[in-house]
Amino acid sequence: MDHTLVRYQSENFEKLAHSIVLEKLITMRRYPEEIRKLPFDFNRMIRGLIIDKKKGNLLKLNKYAGIRASSHGTKPIDYLHQKEMYKSIYIDLGDKDFFSIDTAFSISHALLFAQLVDLKETKFKLELPSFDIIANDIEFCLDEAHKDGSIKDIVKKDLSKYIIKNPDVVRDLERYKVHGKKLFILTNSFFDYSKTLLDYAINPFLKNHKDWTQLFDIVITGAQKPRFFWDRLKILKVDPISGLMSNHESDIVPGMYQGGCADLFTKSLKVSGEDILYVGDHIYGDIVRLKKDCNWRTALVVEELDQEIAAVRQGRPIEDKINQLMQEKEPAEMKILELLTQHKETGIQIDQKLFDSLQDKINAVDSQLRGYITKHQESFNPYWGEVMRIGNEESYFASQVERYACIYMPKLEDLLELSPRIYLRAQRRLLPHEV
Repeated sequence: MDHTLVRYQSENFEKLAHSIVLEKLITMRRYPEEIRKLPFDFNRMIRGLIIDKKKGNLLKLNKYAGIRASSHGTKPIDYLHQKEMYKSIYIDLGDKDFFSIDTAFSISHALLFAQLVDLKETKFKLELPSFDIIANDIEFCLDEAHKDGSIKDIVKKDLSKYIIKNPDVVRDLERYKVHGKKLFILTNSFFDYSKTLLDYAINPFLKNHKDWTQLFDIVITGAQKPRFFWDRLKILKVDPISGLMSNHESDIVPGMYQGGCADLFTKSLKVSGEDILYVGDHIYGDIVRLKKDCNWRTALVVEELDQEIAAVRQGRPIEDKINQLMQEKEPAEMKILELLTQHKETGIQIDQKLFDSLQDKINAVDSQLRGYITKHQESFNPYWGEVMRIGNEESYFASQVERYACIYMPKLEDLLELSPRIYLRAQRRLLPHEV
C-alpha cells in the first residue's frame, strides 16, 4: 500500500520523520538539545546508499558491491583516502555493520546519520556515542516513531500534505476488475491507518464500487513483511466496520485480515505463485525476500525514476558527445599501446614525435571530456549522481532490481495503463562477446 497503491509526498513525509526522530533521540536517548537545529535536506541522500556503522561513512556501490563513491558524514571522501580505508574489498551486506538505504522511508535515516557523524567530529565530539551506536539509536527511534503513531497520527490529521491523490490509479484498477483480475492489498500498516489512507485516496474516485473494500478481494494488514513471505504467522479476521479482530483458522477467502503468510495465501487461492503479481516499493522487504522464499511474480516501484528518466533524456545530447569523444580517443590509445608493446617485445625504439603527438591528442580529448562529464552529472543528484548508475557501471541497487524484480516502474499507474491482458516478455540483452 505505502508508496505503491498510495503515494506519499515524500519530501514532506521524510521531513516529518526527520524532526520526530530528532525529538526521540533527545528524549529517549539523551542526545544534546542542539541537534534539534539540524536542517532537513531531502536531496542530500538517495536510495541505494549503504551506511557503514563502524566508520561513520556512507557508500555507493557498483553491481559487484565494490565501493565507487563515499562520504564521511556529509563530507565526500577522496579516492585515495577511500582506497586506503577500504583497500579493494567488496562489501558484504550480510554483515551487521552495514545498513542499506533501500526504501523511500529511509532517506531521513541516512541524512540523520550523516549529520550526527558531522557533529561528533566537531562541536559535540565528547557528547555523542560511537558511530555504530548512533546508527542503532536512529534505527530504534525511527521504528518507535512508526510503531507508536508519532508519524502516522500527524499524517492522518493532514492527509493533503502527505498523501497524493491519483484518480487514474482508481480508474485503472476498476478497469482491471472488468477483465476479471482479482486485486489484493498486503501491507505492514495496521487496519486503522490503512483505512484512513484508502478512504482518502481511493473512495472519492470509485465509479463501479461503493467502497475500496469492494474493489479489493482480499486485504491483509499488519502483515509483518518480510516475515510474511517465509514464516507461519497467526492470522486474524478483521471486521471492516468496527476494526475488531477474531481468530481465523481456515483458508483465506475474500475479506479483511491481519497477519498470515504467503503459503496459506497461495494455497487458499488455489493458484500457482506465478499467477500472483506483487507490487512493492522496498527492494529487500518486498522483493528480494519474496523472490527467495516464494515464486510470486514481483514488480518494484522506484519513485525516483520519474526524475531520473527526465534527466537521462535531457542529458542524452551530452552523453552522445561523450561517446563521440571516446571514439576519437580510443585509436590514439591503441596506437600508444601498440608502440609500447612493440618496444618491449622487439626493442624497436619508439618514435617519440609520434608518441608525443598521440599523447597530446589524448590530453586534449580528456580536457573536453571532463567538461562534458561534469555537465552531464549536473542533471542528477548533486551529491551522489544517478540512483541506477555509478559512472558507467550499474549501481548495486540497480543490480538488485534487475535480479529480483520481474518488472519495475516509477509509479503504479505506469503498469496499470497497460492492457490488463498484456504479456510482458524479457528483451534480448547483448552479452559483451556479442557486441
